[in-house]
Amino acid sequence: MASPGGGTSSGTSSLQQNSSSEEEMQMQIMDERKRKRMQSNRESARRSRMRKQQHLDDLMTQASNVRKTNHQLLNNINITTQQYLKIESENYVLRAQMSELSSRLQSLNEIISALNSCNNKQNLGIYGGGDDQGEGIFPTIIPEPFTTDSFLMNPWDSATYSNQPIMASANMFQY
Repeated sequence: MASPGGGTSSGTSSLQQNSSSEEEMQMQIMDERKRKRMQSNRESARRSRMRKQQHLDDLMTQASNVRKTNHQLLNNINITTQQYLKIESENYVLRAQMSELSSRLQSLNEIISALNSCNNKQNLGIYGGGDDQGEGIFPTIIPEPFTTDSFLMNPWDSATYSNQPIMASANMFQY
């Protein structure tokens, strides 16, 4: 007959073997899960580093593009500033010329006014010495219409200018 302890000890040992193999299996499963988790974490970290590197590369590209755009804008500003200064100096010269021409125009109008005054006095017989036609020291001239061509062909011909004031305004000198 079998001893009661013998059967129990063999049952206990197989139970212990069973539980130890279950524990080993659980440990192996846990180790496998742990290994898979670690591998997954490594892969996730690698992807994260790649995304971070890609983001950094994108930012560097954007920074380079912004620097390039800033450089172009600075060049455009410099060119525009140079053009502005050039035009401003041209305007200064033109304003000075306009002032000079306005002064000359005023002088010419005064001369014409004086000539007209003398002609009027002569026509009234103040200076005398003329014939019945009203001609005296300064003959009365009936001018032809003023044209640039006639003036350029013979600028000292007294018949080419009119004894009328020359009219001008600042708007005539602007373009």
